[in-house]
This record gives sequence, C-alpha cells and structure tokens, in this order.
Amino acid sequence: MSAAFDVIVVGSGFGGSVVACRLAQRGVRVLVLERGRWWHPADYPRSARDPWIWDQRQPERYSGWIDLRWFGRMAVAQGAGVGGGSLIYANVVVDANPSAFASGWPAEITFDELRPYYERVARMLGAQPLPEGQLTARFRLTREAAERAGFGARFRALPLAVTFDPAWHYELQDPFSGKHSKVWVNEHGQTQGTCVHCGNCDIGCQVRAKNTLDLNYLAAAQSKGAEVRPLHLVRSIAPVTGGYRVFFDRLERGRRIAGSETAGAVVLAAGSLGSTELLLRCRDQYRTLPEISPFLGCNWSSNGDFLTPAVYENRAVSPTQGPTITCAVDFLDGEVGDARFFIEDGGIPNVLQNFAQPEGPRGRRTTILRAAANLRRRSVPTVRPLMHAIALARINPALDGVTRAIGRVMGSGDPLSGTMPWFAQGVDAADGRLYLGRSAHAPWRRRLKLRWSIRHSQAVIEAIIAMHRRLSEATGGQIRVPASWRMLHSLVTPHPLGGCNMGATPADGVVDHRGQVFGYPGLYVADGAIIPHAIGLNPSKTIAALAERIAELMPP
Repeated sequence: MSAAFDVIVVGSGFGGSVVACRLAQRGVRVLVLERGRWWHPADYPRSARDPWIWDQRQPERYSGWIDLRWFGRMAVAQGAGVGGGSLIYANVVVDANPSAFASGWPAEITFDELRPYYERVARMLGAQPLPEGQLTARFRLTREAAERAGFGARFRALPLAVTFDPAWHYELQDPFSGKHSKVWVNEHGQTQGTCVHCGNCDIGCQVRAKNTLDLNYLAAAQSKGAEVRPLHLVRSIAPVTGGYRVFFDRLERGRRIAGSETAGAVVLAAGSLGSTELLLRCRDQYRTLPEISPFLGCNWSSNGDFLTPAVYENRAVSPTQGPTITCAVDFLDGEVGDARFFIEDGGIPNVLQNFAQPEGPRGRRTTILRAAANLRRRSVPTVRPLMHAIALARINPALDGVTRAIGRVMGSGDPLSGTMPWFAQGVDAADGRLYLGRSAHAPWRRRLKLRWSIRHSQAVIEAIIAMHRRLSEATGGQIRVPASWRMLHSLVTPHPLGGCNMGATPADGVVDHRGQVFGYPGLYVADGAIIPHAIGLNPSKTIAALAERIAELMPP
C-alpha cells in the first residue's frame, strides 16, 4: 500500500488531538479528519441567526456549534468543530478518583499508571484554579454551603484550562469587557488573551482565554506536519493490504463529496456516540469489520449528569459571570447518601441577553421568537426550537426555567441574577446499550439508537437532588427540580461514556488496554467511548490521559 499518511485520526477532541500531537512529534505522518468546522472568535454563535445546530442527518446543511441527540428520555449534547468537546466544555481538568479504577478496567489501567499522563495533560492545558482575587459569587456560595452543611472538608477549587490575569478584578470599570484581556502568544505560537469572566465558556471564549485543544495539542501537531481537515464526516473503514481505507464525505456548500484515504493505522476519536456508531456500521451494516466484539455498544453511561437550579430571593448569584465551573464538593467516597457523586457550581452564558438586543421589549421578543421560527422552517429533525435545545444542553439551567427567564429578560439586564445552577455528576449504573435500529418513518434506514433505563441509576440522581436541596437551604435558597425530571425522569448529558469499552478480552470489551480493537491490529479507539463505566466527575482529563498512554504505546 502506498499512502500519504501513516495514521488517520478520526475526530479532534480530547482523544484525537492528543494522539495526533504525540504521534506527529515522533515523526509520524498524521491526518486528522474532523466532521465540524474551524471556529474562530469572529465566527462563534451569538445571535439567533448564527449556526448553533449541528444536524447529523444533514450536516452538509447544518454544521453548527452543538450536536444535540435525542434518545427518548436521554439527550446527549456534543461539540462539533476542530477541538471537539473542548469547544463547549466547562474548562475543568480534574483527575478521576483513584477508586474509579478499582474494578471494570483491564489490570494494566490503574490510577498510578495514569498519574504521569494526567500530569502531562495538566501541563499542556495550563490547568490552574481560579485566582483568589477573582472568586465568583457562585464559588463563595458553594464554599459557604459546604461549610454550613458540615462538608467544608469536601470543598475544593478545581483546576481550569483557562489563562487568568492576576491583575483583573470585579471592581474594574466594565470588568467583563474584552478591553481588559491581555494578549499573549502561547508556546505553540497561538495568540490568546486572559479571562475577563464574560461567562461565555460554553459558546466560545471570544478573548481566547480558554485553552481549547486547537490552541495547544492540535497546534503542536500541525507544527510537526500533521494535516487537519475540517468538515470531513467519516462513513466507514475497511481493511486493505497493509492498513485501512477510511471513507468520508467532504461537506462543502451544501453538498457531500465522497472521498477516501489510506493509512497503516487508524485511531477513532469521534466520541462515545461517534466512534461506537462508526464501528457498529462497519460491523453490522457495511460488514467491513465483521469480527468486532459483540460487546460493542454496551455499558454506555451518561456519567450521572444532573443540574438543579436554586432560586435566591435576596442574594446575587450571577451565574452568567465567571468561568462556567470553578469548584466542587466531593462525595465520590460514597460515605454520604449511599451514592457517589460530585457537586459543582454551575455557570451559564447569558444567551438570552445576546438574543435580546436593546431594541425595546417588542424587538427582543421578536428576536427570540424568530430563532424558534427559523428552526421550524428549516425542519431540523433532531432538535426542537433553539431555546429548548440550549436549555437541555446545560447552557440554561432547566427547561421549565427558560420560560421564566424569557419573561424576566424583558426588564432586566441579568434575568438569572438570583439563580444558582447547581451541577453534578455521579456514578450511575452504566447499563445503556447503543445499537443500530430502524426508524418507524423510514424503515429502510438504520440509525443510532440507545436502550437505556433510569431504573438502576435513579438512586444516584435522587441523592444528587437531595444534596442540591441541602446545600441550597443551608444558604437561603430553594431548589426547582426540573419538570423534565419530575414528570418524565428525562436526562441530558454533555459527558457520554462507553460503547467501545476497554476490557481484558473481547468477552468484556471492544479494545484492549492500549486502545487497540480486538481482532484488528492497527485500529484503535481513543476517546470517552473506551471508559468502561461512569467516573462521576468531568472526564476530559481522564480521556486525554488515556490518549497520551495509547499514543505512547502505539508502535512506530
């Protein structure tokens, strides 16, 4: 086989960017295929007319910021673009609890084994806690709540992949203005700024204080010759002599243009849904990889994500100010409430304010309604009106809170000032299963489906809600449990895990401890799909650490 590349990496998130970087630094010829577009500050979605939505069924038409998938009572929110999940995540760079590796993993994967890789990731992402002089109202509230509820020892600041200016503070005139951001050039030659607490972490940091993967790992990979191709949606993979051929559609001007490339090795890093679906199609639909383990699709987890807004009548919380998440109260030892979970302060961008330009109440209302109308006219099949989608994607606190917020935005510059979006993750049952099924309205098509039940995970969600209530009441707040949970037991997760789990053999996993697919030498998975069960906190650092190890163990 004559190929221009040694390795093809599918996806550019916390797995793909890391693998591409480390292999390129070893002199390997790397091609990165990313389904989404390159995003730059001038392109970030802000208004109702901007490209918010990625539609997996029609990506040639809708290649926007966020991919929101609906699986009955479970919704999954994912980033779409060069940099993957780092574009929309909450900047948290935290080690998994050592107990997370006590069972369910291959024997080679332990906390001590991953420790040096965790350290590499932290250095590369510039992880640091919120400076003492820049503590947000949410940070102070969370710390106070932990202390009053008797959990002060469990409170901690979290490391964030954000660059801060020690001189910035809230008393500056117009403190959230980009004029206070100090421009600097990072070690990879990328121009960035410092944080001004604008609150837009989830929808694109316009001052580039957020250390997204396109500014570090991917930039380093490109400097060593790696090629990154955005808007390339991979459809299938087939073995060829000496390696694999990757088939894709290039998305250009509303069209799909078929193409392919070959390489000696392929690394799938398209996320829990993307990598699992691709292997399912290769095994069950195209039959190009028929020997993949029957365990494929099993042990899927939402990582116990849950958000409970609390209302404070006489206290300014201002969740739209500051980094999205800054601190946590750690209950992962399981000693409280017979469940393991991780409580965090939640921040949200002021999307409503961005939509509601100063045109008067009628103009603001028209802008919001136009956003929903535009989506309905476009008939995007995977989403509801925009504000609904944003709410379920954790960008606003809860579906039933959006209606109240829209009403309040008409007369307030900060409609959510008194709202605390308590966030959490927990160790759920990880008993979901992804598979290819037929659509009722189009039975000739097979689409990704999820078989998932709340039955064995309800206890951890209820324990999270109980702790949110306890922390809120300790500080004078009242929680508002989302109607989506109260009425339907419906959940949304930005942290899907599993589907291509690591295992000791094909009987209990899809890939081995090196990330290599059982039965297919040279085919790897390096993303959240390989994590075999919930870890109960932000998984990005663990995914990146595993990818560091996979890249190091790949043969030259």
